[in-house]
Amino acid sequence: MEVDLTQTHDVLGTYHSIDFSDIRKKYQDEGTRYAFKVLDEEIETGYLIKLACFRHLRDLQRQNTKDFPYRYSVKQAKRLLLFASMCPNVDTESPTELMDWQKFIFCMLFGWRNLEGRKRFSRAMVSVARGQGKTYLMAILMCYSYFIESLGLSNQDYLVSSINFKQTNKIFGYIKTMMKHIVKTDMFKDYAATVGFKAQNDQIVMKEKNNVLRAISHESGQYDSYHFTTAIFDEIGEVKSREKISKIISGQVKVPNHQFIQISTSYPDPSVPFHEDQKMMQQAMEQDYKRDADNFLGLIWAQDSLDETFKPETWYKSNPLLYLDGQKQVLMEGLQDKRDADMLSGNVADFQNKNLNLWLAEATNSFLKLSDIERAIQPNFNIEGRTVYIGYDYSMFSDNTAIAFVYPYSANHGVPKWRVEQHSFIPWQHACSIEAKEKQDGINYRELAKQGYCTITSHPQGLINEEQVYHWLLNYIHDNDLNVIFFGYDDWGATTTIKQLELNTDYPLQGIRQRTSELKDPTKFLQKCFIEGTITRPDDKIMEKALMNAQIYEDKIGIQVDKAKATLKIDVVDAIIDAMYQAMYHFEDFGIANDKSRQVELMTTKQVEDWYMSDESGLLGGDFDDF
Repeated sequence: MEVDLTQTHDVLGTYHSIDFSDIRKKYQDEGTRYAFKVLDEEIETGYLIKLACFRHLRDLQRQNTKDFPYRYSVKQAKRLLLFASMCPNVDTESPTELMDWQKFIFCMLFGWRNLEGRKRFSRAMVSVARGQGKTYLMAILMCYSYFIESLGLSNQDYLVSSINFKQTNKIFGYIKTMMKHIVKTDMFKDYAATVGFKAQNDQIVMKEKNNVLRAISHESGQYDSYHFTTAIFDEIGEVKSREKISKIISGQVKVPNHQFIQISTSYPDPSVPFHEDQKMMQQAMEQDYKRDADNFLGLIWAQDSLDETFKPETWYKSNPLLYLDGQKQVLMEGLQDKRDADMLSGNVADFQNKNLNLWLAEATNSFLKLSDIERAIQPNFNIEGRTVYIGYDYSMFSDNTAIAFVYPYSANHGVPKWRVEQHSFIPWQHACSIEAKEKQDGINYRELAKQGYCTITSHPQGLINEEQVYHWLLNYIHDNDLNVIFFGYDDWGATTTIKQLELNTDYPLQGIRQRTSELKDPTKFLQKCFIEGTITRPDDKIMEKALMNAQIYEDKIGIQVDKAKATLKIDVVDAIIDAMYQAMYHFEDFGIANDKSRQVELMTTKQVEDWYMSDESGLLGGDFDDF
């Protein structure tokens, strides 16, 4: 059965349509039981955890098939759970019984194996709201990896890291204290003496084996030359670039049985790699049949929408500790107090970020909400032969040059909708190289160029090549047989490209003054379309980042979009608004597409010929004797 949930998101309906009775009977382990509880709705969880549970059950069905080289080892999962039952909580110095969701994490991380017996998931992300015991869980996992998985091995590197020294030292201190308690137990006392266990300020060493657990902050970035068997990165949601993280991953390539675990809550900036990875994992789990991320595990306990800020009965989704009877009342009261206090101070976004584990747009004056931007994604749309409104935003200094295409169309029952697409031209002169430009903007332009969303400038000094822009545009319009009925551009940015279009094409060009009085209507209209769901877009990272970066600037005359700083690109949004200057009226009687006096003027040559030969023109089929 080929399952694709990208459109319906009906994970529960799909679960109930598949017979899992054999799996339910065969697997009675903690991880699989939790998955069934979630999908049977005995436990309230968000959509992303339902997806993870559904993935687990589907993978259990795939075992022993030709194209699925993994198996689920209940034995391996039980070993970690047994070890966890003996690990002391550093606050009480006694073991804390794990909850079923915590056991699910361990079962997924250690139960799934490849056919050689090594851990399947070389990369994993675990995300849950603040104060849910992530540090305790990761301390147990690191202790198990360091003491148990290293048996018979030497010269192994282990890593614990976070965004800065203070945060790194916090999780490292917890792990170090737990290890000190463990080596005092009867089971590990002799072993610790044999291997020469020693806890130091920033590392823990087995002298005889030379196995070392290191605490290295992301701030220092000293990951080079290490090959970590197990690496744990805390609060990775605040990291804005993959540059240093890639050193950890690349160093693990040749290490057998390695695992890199990222843990974090949500953060204000949704353009960070951790959030991008979450979206990637969601799509991979929804496209169940593709198996695009078989080595990547995503376990995200989060609310499903901002509306749930005012529905405390749903907060179990992001705060699974609420299921713990001894803590439920205190935790719920604390969450409600935090929400109310943040609302009074005008900072409810902090509660939504940290306590509901929801990603938001970065600023309170953001042009759009992240949820509205993501909801508009519709991968497939045929543009060939369509009427199009074009917007053009020419770059200044380090900015990109963007061309936006707006295609009006009617959806089901004649509902007016607008499709927005873009193509950007990327200069790198100001950054000195395309590599530096990518790091500066936080966008992998070279990869997106392969996908057709942008073109790296061909200018030898990295400036925008207007000849390149002009010829690309003409070819694109010709190849897709587009009917251009409006071309709006920044009136202050009339360039060589515009002059060439004026001289060599019949496109209806219009300069638009970039001031609030001129831009307020298309700006409001674009915002309204995203909120109401009457706009669609491709899964284009350049457009997405521009939409997230855009903020509202308001004066006494009107509004327009702006950006907080130079490296936050909004060129695409400016171009879309220029196109919307007329596209917003497409379905109105007074729109240029419905102007009878311009009917022939707006037609392509082929359309003019067809119209001339038809009865509508009134030029054929008449009585020529009247002339």
